[in-house]
Amino acid sequence: MILACQNITKSFGETPVLKNVNFHIEKNDKCGLIGINGAGKTTLLRIILGEEDADSGNVVVARDVRLGYLSQTQDTELDNTIYGAMQEAKKYIIEMETRIRELEKEMEGKTEEELTPILEAYNRLSTQYDRENGYAYESEITGVIAGLGFTKEDYDRPIATLSGGQKMRVALGRLLLSHPDVIILDEPTNHLDMTSIQWLEGYLASYPGAVIVVSHDRYFIDKITNKIVEIDQGVSSVYNGSYSYYSQEKSKRRQAEMNAYLKQQAEIAHEEAVITKLKQFNREKSIKRAESREKKLDKIDRLDKPTEVQADMRLKLEPVCESGEDVLLVEDLAKSFGTNTLFEGIGLDIKRGEHVALIGGNGTGKTTMLKIIARKLAKDAGNVTFGAKVRIGYFDQEHHDLDTSKTIFDEMSDSFPDMNNTRIRNVLAAFLFTGEDVFKTIGDLSGGERGRLSLAKLMLSPANLLILDEPTNHLDIPSKEILEDALREYTGTVLYVSHDRYFINKTATRILELREKVLTNYIGNYDYYEEKKDDLFLVQHPDLVSSNPELSASFMSGAAAGSNSSSADVTSKDSNKSAARLEYEEQKASSAELRKREKALKRVESQIEKVEAEIEEIDAKLSDPANGTEVGLLMELSKAKEEAEAKLEELYTEWDSLQ
Repeated sequence: MILACQNITKSFGETPVLKNVNFHIEKNDKCGLIGINGAGKTTLLRIILGEEDADSGNVVVARDVRLGYLSQTQDTELDNTIYGAMQEAKKYIIEMETRIRELEKEMEGKTEEELTPILEAYNRLSTQYDRENGYAYESEITGVIAGLGFTKEDYDRPIATLSGGQKMRVALGRLLLSHPDVIILDEPTNHLDMTSIQWLEGYLASYPGAVIVVSHDRYFIDKITNKIVEIDQGVSSVYNGSYSYYSQEKSKRRQAEMNAYLKQQAEIAHEEAVITKLKQFNREKSIKRAESREKKLDKIDRLDKPTEVQADMRLKLEPVCESGEDVLLVEDLAKSFGTNTLFEGIGLDIKRGEHVALIGGNGTGKTTMLKIIARKLAKDAGNVTFGAKVRIGYFDQEHHDLDTSKTIFDEMSDSFPDMNNTRIRNVLAAFLFTGEDVFKTIGDLSGGERGRLSLAKLMLSPANLLILDEPTNHLDIPSKEILEDALREYTGTVLYVSHDRYFINKTATRILELREKVLTNYIGNYDYYEEKKDDLFLVQHPDLVSSNPELSASFMSGAAAGSNSSSADVTSKDSNKSAARLEYEEQKASSAELRKREKALKRVESQIEKVEAEIEEIDAKLSDPANGTEVGLLMELSKAKEEAEAKLEELYTEWDSLQ
C-alpha cells in the first residue's frame, strides 16, 4: 500500500460532502474516482494532496512516495516553448548528464589517488542515470509531445501563444514526464481529441506506478482502471474491476440496498403503528410499552435511501411531426479560413431516423460543418438541401439560446407557455434540476448545468432533426445516461459531434469520420468503427491513399497487424473491382506485408542481442580493476557504452513499432 484514505470526513457549513471515506491504493493500481457533479471528488483529491484539511480522518502516504497532480484549474502560464517546458520536467536528468560530463573532464590528468573519489562519483551517477532511463529522455519527450497532439513544428511555439486547451496539454505532458509514484488527474481528457485520448489510455495503462483519475469519460475509465471508487451521497464504495464491472455490480448492490432500505422502512412503519395503537389504549402499562418501543426505535441505525438511478427519470422524446424519408443532402461542400482549407467536395446523405455521429481530430472542421448545415455559418461552395417537413433543432457549446437574467423555471415556462408547471418540473427533474434548484438564475449556473438546460429545451422543441455539437461536454455520468436513453428512443433524426466514445457507441447507428479533408462512412457504432476504420478508409478513398506515401505506409502497416477483410455496406466510386477480388488482393497484400514484417523483426532482434552483448562486454571492462587507472580507456569505454545504449533504445523503439 502506498496511499490510504482512512475515515475522511468533510463538511462545508451544514452540508456534509464526505462521510468516513475509506480506500487504499497499491503500487500499480489504476483507480477511477467517480460520482455525480458536486459529489466531492475534487475536494477529496485536494485533501489527499494536503491542499485542504479534512474535518476528521487521515491520509496516509508511504515514505518517499511522490504525488503528481493535474487539476482542472492548472497554472499553465509558463515563459517557455513547448519543448522547453517539457525539458524542465527532465531537469534532474539533464543536470545529472551535465555532471557526468564534468566528471569526465575532471578525470583528465589526475593521479590514481585523486582519481578514486571522482571515479566513485562517476560510477554512482552513471548507474543512477542509467536507472532513470537517462539515455532515452529525449525520445520520451518527443513521444509525449506527439502523443498529446503536437507536431515537430510546434516544438518552438511559445506557450503564451497557445489556447487554454493546448496549455493544459502541455501541463499534462510535464506531469507525465516527471514520473511521480502516483499520478492524480482531474478530468484529463477534456482538452484532448480521440487520438490523444487513446494514446493517453495506453500510456497510463502501462505506467509503472499508481494512477488516480477523475473523469466522466466512461470509455477512458474502462480502458485503464482496475479499481473504481465511487462517492455517492458522501459515502465511498470500492469496486475491484473496470468501469464495466462497476456498472454491473453497482446495479446489483443498489438493488440489495434498496431491498434492505424498503424492508427497514416497512419495519419502522409497523413499529410506529404499534406505538400509536398502544398510546391510544391510554393505560399505564400500554403507555410504558409504547415508551419502551420508542426508545428501541430511536436506537435503530436508519439506512439512507439509495440514490435514484437514471432509469427512474426517463424522458420520452417524440418529434411533433415526421419528416420525409430524405432528411439532409449535402453536395460538394467546401470551407476555408484564409489559406487553411478545412474540407472540400464533401457529400453526405442522411435518412429519417438515422443517428449519425461526426468524428475526427481537433481542427478538422467538424463544428464548422455542423454550423454550416444549421445555417449558422456561410459555406464557400456546395449545396445543403433539407427534405420535406424537416425542422431543425441546434445545440451549440456557447448556449446562446439561454437568457442569463432568467431563472431556470422561467426560461422553460417562457419557452413553452402551453406546458403546465408539473410537466416543466418533471422535465427539469429528468435533467437533474430538482427542488429549489429550478429557481436558480441561469447566469449563476455552471457550464454543465447550462448544457443540461439547453438540452432540456432542445428535447422539448418541435424539431425532428437534432444537430448537436458536443452535447455531453461538462455532463456527469448520470446526465449522459439520461441523454443516451432519450436519443436511443428518439424516432427523429440526429446528427452530432462528440468525443465521448462511450456515448457514441450507445447512440450512433452510423459514423462519419472527417479525416484528411474527406468523409468516410461506417454503418455501425463506435466499436464497429474501431474495427474497420483503416479498412474502410482504404476502400472508400483508394486514390487519396495511393497518392500519399505516408498514408499508404500507414495502411499497409495496419493490414499486417491483422486486418484481412473489408466487408462493409459501402461502395467505392473509384473502384470497379468486385468485393471478392478486393478481399483477395487485400489478403495477399496483408500476407506479403506480414512476411516482410516478420523478417524485419528477426533482423532487429538479432541486432538487439548483438548490442546487448557489446554493452555487457563494455561493463566488464569498466568493472575490471586493471583498468581503474586508465583514464583515457575509461572515457572511451563510457562513450562507447553511451552510444551503444542509444543504439539499443532505437532498436527497441523499432522492435516495438514492428510488433
